[in-house]
Amino acid sequence: MTHSQAIRNVVVTSYVGAGKTSLVEALLFSAGVTSSMGTSANGNTVADFEAEEVQHRHSMSTALLQYEHKETFLNLLDTPGSLDFFADTKNTIHVADGALLVVGASGIRSELDRIWDYIQARELPCLMFINELDKERANFESVLEEIQKTLETKCVPIAYPIGEEANLRGVVDLLTQKAIIPIPNSHKVQEEEIPADLKDKISELRKQLVETVAEASDDLVEKYLSDGDLTQEEVLQGLVSGTKTRQYIPVLCGSAIMNLGTTVLHNAIIQCLPSPEERAETFSLAGSHPDTNEELVRPMSAEEPFSGYVFKTTIDPFMGRLTYLKVCSGALEADSTFFNFVKNVKEKGGHLYYLQGKKSTQTQRATAGEIVVMGKLKETHTGETICTDKAPIVFPAVQLRRPVMSFALEPKSKGDIDKVSMGLHKLVEEDASLKFIRNDETKEMLLSGVGQTHIELTLEKLHRKYGVDVNLHTPKVAYRETIQKMAQAQGKYKKQTGGHGQYGDCWLQLDPLPRNGGFEFLNKIVGGVIPRNFIPAVEKGVVEAMHEGILAGFPVVDVQVKVYDGSHHPVDSSEMAFKVAASMGFKKAMESAQPVLLEPIMNVEVTAPDDMVGAVIGDLNSRRGRILGMDAKGHNQIVKAVVPLAEILKYAPVLTSITAGKGSYAMEFSGYEQAPREVVNKVVEEHKAEKEAASS
Repeated sequence: MTHSQAIRNVVVTSYVGAGKTSLVEALLFSAGVTSSMGTSANGNTVADFEAEEVQHRHSMSTALLQYEHKETFLNLLDTPGSLDFFADTKNTIHVADGALLVVGASGIRSELDRIWDYIQARELPCLMFINELDKERANFESVLEEIQKTLETKCVPIAYPIGEEANLRGVVDLLTQKAIIPIPNSHKVQEEEIPADLKDKISELRKQLVETVAEASDDLVEKYLSDGDLTQEEVLQGLVSGTKTRQYIPVLCGSAIMNLGTTVLHNAIIQCLPSPEERAETFSLAGSHPDTNEELVRPMSAEEPFSGYVFKTTIDPFMGRLTYLKVCSGALEADSTFFNFVKNVKEKGGHLYYLQGKKSTQTQRATAGEIVVMGKLKETHTGETICTDKAPIVFPAVQLRRPVMSFALEPKSKGDIDKVSMGLHKLVEEDASLKFIRNDETKEMLLSGVGQTHIELTLEKLHRKYGVDVNLHTPKVAYRETIQKMAQAQGKYKKQTGGHGQYGDCWLQLDPLPRNGGFEFLNKIVGGVIPRNFIPAVEKGVVEAMHEGILAGFPVVDVQVKVYDGSHHPVDSSEMAFKVAASMGFKKAMESAQPVLLEPIMNVEVTAPDDMVGAVIGDLNSRRGRILGMDAKGHNQIVKAVVPLAEILKYAPVLTSITAGKGSYAMEFSGYEQAPREVVNKVVEEHKAEKEAASS
């Protein structure tokens, strides 16, 4: 067996509250890795160690838990359940070779849909664990039925609970046909005979299991038809084959907080989920050459040239920048040098670590299939490939949702502006679904994320890690101004002082350009009434005047300006005088050119379940949106619309409310359109109030 064949890279995923982290905690305890089990309620789990995770009692970033069990090296990747942190979950699924889906006793929640869609897209073999069967009204069979109906997939139980609710005491392993009972306060279990009252039920489930796994191969079908049964080894052979080829999902069960069912789960992870090497045989590691874009398939082998894919970045206050990567081929040595062809830079790495939450263990070498954490990388970020410069390759990065909700930030202390900027730039490196910019036009610092919770928790981190606090408010909308008809005006600047005076005189004509026409300046002076050397000053004066329109102080666009007449003084004329004159002439002409306000319009795509589309469309119409069409996608509809930006700044929580958390949206800038009168009046009044406040 190669080293890669003994590795299992498993993403543990679900929605908030299903008990993923508790299950990982139980797996660590049952393997003898930890001496006691922590709980999310007590804030002492191995996986949730960030202060925000302890406080809010759920995962907010992927935790890596690496340990050895039964001669297998397990890399469990405990992911966030909230869709606010789905980018982290998606990046993790991207490098996993198998998935463990956890479902709480209350059944499936809508967040699982998006996770399931990406698991399907990645063609990941899966196991399912029905958790919390010790809870009141918990029922294994009803949850199993809901899973099959909701996910539209074939499930095959390989474990069954002994007892229910408060009387839950163990599970039956349908492969070994033994009752597995946890020993209290121990990571060990004891095997017993199947309870008499369950024998008929287990016999029925065993028969279903045998019939299902027999379909995995022609040989097993033939054996089953001739003998009417399969041996335990043959059942396992069929189960493993069918799981790895995604013909069905084995379903296990138990209670994480009771450490009940984890022994059977450990066996299933090791036996049924593929190693990195097996995964690469069915889902090849396809990349491309950075220069030619030629497709390259790199075998998952330690003998190949080194390549690795970065799926997570963190900045630890003690260990510095940590880069989580999967070694896709070859071997990676500590303190080695390699190349990042995405950035076209050479990188020198630092120490290599295995992690159990925040606990690290150094290693000198990692080979194909391993997940490892490296220190000290300066240029390489999440989604990028590192490799040897002699065998360049770039693996495709995960496509993430663009941030859709933005807030303007104002430091509570004006002296903290630089600290806020530095801190947020580092947090954006850790979380690819965040975006932080300074809008030069509105003079605001803008933080964009997936949802309000995403933004708020980012600011909690900003306070904890960098000691700064900010106030949030709705961002200003970057309106524009333009004109609707031709107008002419004279700009004349004349000032007499003790010595030389100032004299500039020009006549300007303003004409509207088509939308997105920008700005044109035409020199139509004849006869030298304005000397040629002053024409650039006229244009400069016009451009500066266009920075603030006369309606509400927004930039002026889509205007052609023609200078066609004027006069000059042989002594007093200067570039400054003509610049001031041009600015005066532009503003005067604009007053009579029917100025209007333009508002930014966004292309919006809203994905929502079929039965909620009507409510979504009604809400978009109420936001002055125009529906352009709809496309079907599974049980969902994608509603395409154009909506004014001002009407959709706070859309995320509204869509969550309308669709019970099942909807999502993406938007991008479309263009500018004339704003209606009521919007113009409101914006003009706000501008007037701001000017008065500034001058008082």
